[in-house]
Amino acid sequence: MKKEEIDLTLPDSEKIYVTAPDSDVRVGMRKLSLQNGESMILYDTTGAYTDPDIDTSDGLPEIKKGWIEEREKSADGFRTQLWYAKHGIITTEMRYAATRENQGATGDNAITAEQVRADIAAGHAVLPSNRRHPECEPMIIGSRYLVKINANIGNSALGSDTDEEVQKALWAVKWGADTVMDLSTGKNIHATREAILRATPVPIGTVPLYQALEKAGGKIENLTWELFYDTLVEQCEQGVDYFTIHAGLLREHVDLARRRTTGIVSRGGSIMAKWMSLNDSENFAYTHFEEICSLMKRYDVAFSLGDGLRPGSLADANDAAQFGELDTLGRLQHIALDNDVQTIIEGPGHVPMHMIKENMTRQIEQCHGAPFYTLGPLVSDIGAGYDHITSAIGGAMIAWMGTAMLCYVTTKEHLSLPDRDDVREGVVTFKLAAHAADIAKGHPAAILRDNAMSRARYDFRWRDQFNLSLDPEKARRYHSEMIKSAGHDNEFCAMCGPDFCAMRITKSIDK
Repeated sequence: MKKEEIDLTLPDSEKIYVTAPDSDVRVGMRKLSLQNGESMILYDTTGAYTDPDIDTSDGLPEIKKGWIEEREKSADGFRTQLWYAKHGIITTEMRYAATRENQGATGDNAITAEQVRADIAAGHAVLPSNRRHPECEPMIIGSRYLVKINANIGNSALGSDTDEEVQKALWAVKWGADTVMDLSTGKNIHATREAILRATPVPIGTVPLYQALEKAGGKIENLTWELFYDTLVEQCEQGVDYFTIHAGLLREHVDLARRRTTGIVSRGGSIMAKWMSLNDSENFAYTHFEEICSLMKRYDVAFSLGDGLRPGSLADANDAAQFGELDTLGRLQHIALDNDVQTIIEGPGHVPMHMIKENMTRQIEQCHGAPFYTLGPLVSDIGAGYDHITSAIGGAMIAWMGTAMLCYVTTKEHLSLPDRDDVREGVVTFKLAAHAADIAKGHPAAILRDNAMSRARYDFRWRDQFNLSLDPEKARRYHSEMIKSAGHDNEFCAMCGPDFCAMRITKSIDK
């Protein structure tokens, strides 16, 4: 299916543009009209696709092109968002990201561009912004801000093609994915990534080691530092916004991991561990780390320092291998910060609920408050077919504690490659986890949508209930199936019926 065939709109809403304070920058939002005459402005990841006045048939508008060109012509030349932040400069991207965060909210609690700048300067937030991906709308990832979610897509040797992966990316964006990672390991990796980048208005991440291994014919013994570096250059030039690089997995950690119940479950981690064993050498991403920094800052590509030793079972949670790598990532994050390269730290993995807090505490201490990006964590090992739930439980908990971005998990985790429906369910499930954490953190705009939903329920405004939910289409379908079979009006709870609806009874009580 081509991207033009995917309907990215949602019911009873329209694309609007809010002007960022102290600028003429127009920030895209989604305005939802309610039945009682009120409206809500919501964070929107769909870019220009839902604006009827913008033609996207030949690709997305290059929203950042002019900003980038202006900097390239300046006396300082092009610099990273981190460099500008350190020098006290608020960029257009920072203003844009702050305005998106507020979802139309104003007042003393509103996020300011200065807060965004200060957090980036301190290494506590990142604004992924490769100069070669001008179609990407600026967004901010950090514990102060809305918890973001990433959706993994990508082909494999067993299936999927370029059109299908573009379809998955846009489908994920429709349902609220804030970033997308292309983890392709099959054929046509370059062409697949190019199509995704040109069609997607959110930051794109990759694991460059996958393509490097594909160039090596799938043989780890043929993998070299030079081949890996050339792959980094290729992906920087294409426009990838952040790289997962497993630079913190050292030779000293491998023996610790071999004692585990499930060993090394990260693809990148296992490849690097095998390479070190075959070559009797240290991890080349670690030994050449400053060279990688030098390349990435020329494009403003951010690190997502990979957790190659994340636990793949509860039995391996919080072990010496996992935390040994985390300590190394903290040292590397400091080097990246000195080199003006924005950095995210990746985290687990499978962790029981009572051990989650230690992960967040240690990450803050060892990684200097850099944004944490976690896979779950999954709080049980027996959820096959339901691991989107086991991971969302842990994800909501660790996001409440300070994690900045959650990597979604689909129903097919551990089982097979997800299709479009799996992507949708995974994204919506993790948007719920992220939103629950935003409420608990006290984000100024988070609770407004829930309060509007509560009022709509008490008023029996069913259309508003559907549209205020994260998946209006499913909510409408479920309700319609019930009401159609009952043959009644909608002035009561669909589950309880007219005589046992508690809210209807409450309204009938005399004052």
